[in-house]
Amino acid sequence: MLKNIPEILTPDLLKILDEMGHGDEIVLADANFPAASNANKLIVYRGVGIVPILEGILKLFPLDTYVSHPAKLMQPVRKDEQSPAIWNDYQQIIKEHHTPFTDFELIERFEFYQHARNAYAIVATAEKTGYANIILKKGGV
Repeated sequence: MLKNIPEILTPDLLKILDEMGHGDEIVLADANFPAASNANKLIVYRGVGIVPILEGILKLFPLDTYVSHPAKLMQPVRKDEQSPAIWNDYQQIIKEHHTPFTDFELIERFEFYQHARNAYAIVATAEKTGYANIILKKGGV
């Protein structure tokens, strides 16, 4: 038995996080994201949104400090669309666990899909918020 492991993190996800090296990326995908068709490794969370998974991951997972944007978001398709409120939650969680954190990199939808295809793993969630997808780049300890 291990101590202080967030209960939200499954053994499969813990294994993935442990296997990842510096510079590897993981995608936390919303319910609309084509995760299965883009994933090298897929972990499925039924009935769970991204926020609690992100909180659990960042208790264990260092973000890359050698890049200007260790977290990337999918840019809404229409330029006039508002940023989803969940992005504020992400920013607060990241700032709590990773300093310094300035801002997210916004990536166009199809470019985001390409990043996802190259990611180490994708976590498919039940998150219903549109444009809630986030890519995290692992740093060193």
